[in-house]
Amino acid sequence: MRTIKEVSRLAGVSIRTLHYYDSIGLLSPEKETESGYRLYDDTDLERLQQILLFRELQFPLKEIKGILDSPGFDKKKALEQQIKLLELKKEHLENLIDFARGIIMIGVRPLEFSVFDTKKIDEYAKAAKESYGKTKEYQEFVEKSKNRSKEEEAAISAKMMGIFIGFGKLMDKKPSDSAVQEQVKYLHKFINENFYACSKEILSNLGKMYAGGGSMTENIDKAGGEGTAEFTSQAIEAYVSSGL
Repeated sequence: MRTIKEVSRLAGVSIRTLHYYDSIGLLSPEKETESGYRLYDDTDLERLQQILLFRELQFPLKEIKGILDSPGFDKKKALEQQIKLLELKKEHLENLIDFARGIIMIGVRPLEFSVFDTKKIDEYAKAAKESYGKTKEYQEFVEKSKNRSKEEEAAISAKMMGIFIGFGKLMDKKPSDSAVQEQVKYLHKFINENFYACSKEILSNLGKMYAGGGSMTENIDKAGGEGTAEFTSQAIEAYVSSGL
């Protein structure tokens, strides 16, 4: 576990930036010391790496949040794109170094500016960004969230956690119980209204992600009690299977 100061030094990200990521729900560690200081675990640090990766690909923070929280996030694809982008940047820097050395060696250089051109890098970053924006669900998420204030985003996140608190209160029942299934219907409706048109397949994937470990599972269990994420996942599967 690491404090915010330790993470700031480790990742080269300012404390102010980390506080901002927390305020918009992009990176919100839930573990705390007895003094109330937030602590980052390895899952939080992995998410920070992914955030910084997408920043290199020139994604806005709001879009990064939507991608990382979506059930279809492809970590391998993201890393492959990052590697390619870094290779292009490396090539660009090597050309600049050779250009500068040439000036030192001969004293003057023709008025050549093509070495400063970052068109290849910009075009690749744009293509990478567009590859994540092709699904209608992602486009709908961006459209619905683009004009929300930080306060509105925080309110939606709080309501989402409230839904998981509701699941936690129902854990004495079977996932297929009618009251539990009504809670799943409410969750499904909430996602449809606030994020994107959520098909049964997407909802099933979300359920698996809720119970898949990491900070999301921990946050859900903290809201509703130990086991809430797994119970929610089972309830979603019962809902999807029932054809309701």
